Amino acid sequence: MTASPLKCDASLPKLQNATLLLALSGWMDGGDVSTGSVRAIMGRREVRQIARIEPDDFYIYNFPGSMDIAALFRPHVTYEEGVVTAFDMPANIFWADEASNLVFFVGKEPNLRWPAFAESIFSLAKAVGVTRILFMGSFGGSVPHTREPRLYGSVSHEHLRNELRGYGVKLSDYEGPGSFATLLLRDAKEHDVEMLSFVAEIPGYLEGANPLSIEAITRRLARMLNQPIDLASLRETSNEWESRVTAAVEKDEELAATIRKLEEAYDNELIESEGN
Repeated sequence: MTASPLKCDASLPKLQNATLLLALSGWMDGGDVSTGSVRAIMGRREVRQIARIEPDDFYIYNFPGSMDIAALFRPHVTYEEGVVTAFDMPANIFWADEASNLVFFVGKEPNLRWPAFAESIFSLAKAVGVTRILFMGSFGGSVPHTREPRLYGSVSHEHLRNELRGYGVKLSDYEGPGSFATLLLRDAKEHDVEMLSFVAEIPGYLEGANPLSIEAITRRLARMLNQPIDLASLRETSNEWESRVTAAVEKDEELAATIRKLEEAYDNELIESEGN
């Protein structure tokens, strides 16, 4: 009999109608929005690790192709004066904040066996009393870095649509390559779990962490969860980031002109939507 990849702590918490905040690096973590938002919520909370999903069955480490492509799959390592000091395999960890009735998962989107990985998440949810999953992510788009990111959402149950709309999230009409989070959305209902997913549109011309989108997502989460979160600190970081990016952009006339066009399109769309 094959051992389960889900490894649970001997003393799992027993919660009532708890919420699981789900973060996945990879496909929908541009700007570190997925992992950054969940870590922002975890913040200074008293959390304890309660479970993990073993990685070996779910990832490709040696992908054929160019070095640039292969590097996306290989573990990150560090040497110091010829000695290996770090060898980072994918980590998929569950934490719990029992006082707040919250569970957190920070992991890496699997390359293989999506249904089995999903089953591990749903099994943990059932074991600890989770009845709602929230996933946050991002995608590259045409929003400029000087504007509030547009948020798009999806739900596992039709009755959740209005809830997302109430937080300023537009319901998605996306069609294209799917994510692991979409599989969870599809299967949540059969596991008696509600799931809401909302993603921020981030500037396609930028790389690295995007504090503006992390702050926008976290602000919605604070309202949805009715939890105290240090939004002032996130806003300060976001403002500093925007100033640095704007200063860098001003040195590239072509990029600056492109961003002005994106700003005009964004503002016109906003005016049209308010008119309707």
